[in-house]
Amino acid sequence: MKRRGFLLATSSLLATGSAFTALAVSGCMANDDWVDEEADAVGYGPLEKDPKGLLDLPPGFSYRTLSSLGDPMTDGGTVPDKADGMGCFSLGQDELILVRNHELLPSDEAGGNIALGFGTHNGAILPGGTTHVVLDAQTLTVQRQYRSLGGTIRNCSGGVTPWNSWLSCEEAPTGPGQRYGDGLVKNHGWVFEVPANAGGLVDPIPLTAMGRFNHEAACVDPSTGIVYLTEDRDDGVLYRFVPATPGKLINGGRLQAMRVNALPDTRNWASADMIVGQQHEVSWVDLDNVEAPQDDLRHRAVAAGASLVARGEGIHMGDGEMYACSTSGGAKELGQIFKLTPGRGDEPDQLELFFESRSKKQFNYGDNLVVAPNGHLILCEDQYTLIVNNHLRGITPEGKAYKLGRLGIQTELAGACFSPDGKWLFVNAYSPTRTLAITGPWDKGLS
Repeated sequence: MKRRGFLLATSSLLATGSAFTALAVSGCMANDDWVDEEADAVGYGPLEKDPKGLLDLPPGFSYRTLSSLGDPMTDGGTVPDKADGMGCFSLGQDELILVRNHELLPSDEAGGNIALGFGTHNGAILPGGTTHVVLDAQTLTVQRQYRSLGGTIRNCSGGVTPWNSWLSCEEAPTGPGQRYGDGLVKNHGWVFEVPANAGGLVDPIPLTAMGRFNHEAACVDPSTGIVYLTEDRDDGVLYRFVPATPGKLINGGRLQAMRVNALPDTRNWASADMIVGQQHEVSWVDLDNVEAPQDDLRHRAVAAGASLVARGEGIHMGDGEMYACSTSGGAKELGQIFKLTPGRGDEPDQLELFFESRSKKQFNYGDNLVVAPNGHLILCEDQYTLIVNNHLRGITPEGKAYKLGRLGIQTELAGACFSPDGKWLFVNAYSPTRTLAITGPWDKGLS
């Protein structure tokens, strides 16, 4: 059963009001036994209980809630549910812009009428897409909120571009008569580009050359304009898109899949083929028929020599290298983090297993991730258990994991991104939608 099924099951159980259920939830949330000496030896110190029950943080850290499910928006709608991936932009005028994905299904509420969208279901514009949250850069007061992309399905994660746009990715390779019924009239599973300066709904143009698959996240190498793409499937691969015109993705390009030389499987499920810290040369396999009407792109990539990756999710560009999270990879199937360093000139690309979780005490099913200004990784947990205990996890450049925060409600964390000045970490609670801003002594108190 996947997370969305667990959320439904949890809601049903809680609705019964049984003493057993109450004890199960309170016991899980109160008994914080997922700690060990290593996890407490680094970081910012033990988490302090939030009296509001929303987000526990270390001493000196605080949060504020910026936007919530049902809040009125300036376009007449209300904030939709299932807030997932998110990017932060500064375009001057003392404003910050958050572009926020909503991983909505055809059966979900859209938060009001959507006037323009890509696809429909039984005649209605699909509810998935993005919203813009425009903030005062000094006070974080919400100036405006509005829909910026509509008519899509399950906009899970994505990524920011160096040219100030958000790549919103559909985790939904589906079409008419598939998965969501006969009411769909178009194929889905695409990437859409949403400019940060969009003042309302954009013209939804799928970037079909970037492939149709179970998209998760994206990041751009600013030196080349190449876009790297993850795929949330147990038998997925890692893709890259080489644009014909860097910065103009609409002009098309070549889609390729990663081949780790002499290593067809990076998952470490059957054997420890990848060792933490070990470098592997990477090459790239050209793909054809990337619109994949049969949803078989990953299978054809592997047949052509691409290496398997377990549930690729968050990916983010650091200083000359990018980090990608494999949610269920590793010998314990609790998650891996890869570091991919693009080669320059004649040098080949290099892949390194940067971190592999050995226990739930380190992290349990990492999802979205971001590289912090101090070089640490911040991961959002998305556990697939009936009762979840999701954390924000930090990982130092030396590969030591620590706790940065703990969510007090039964949902996942998603969309972690920093303000350009590094003062604020923005993050979403998935459902009901909460967009939070966290601040604290980021460069102090680290053990």
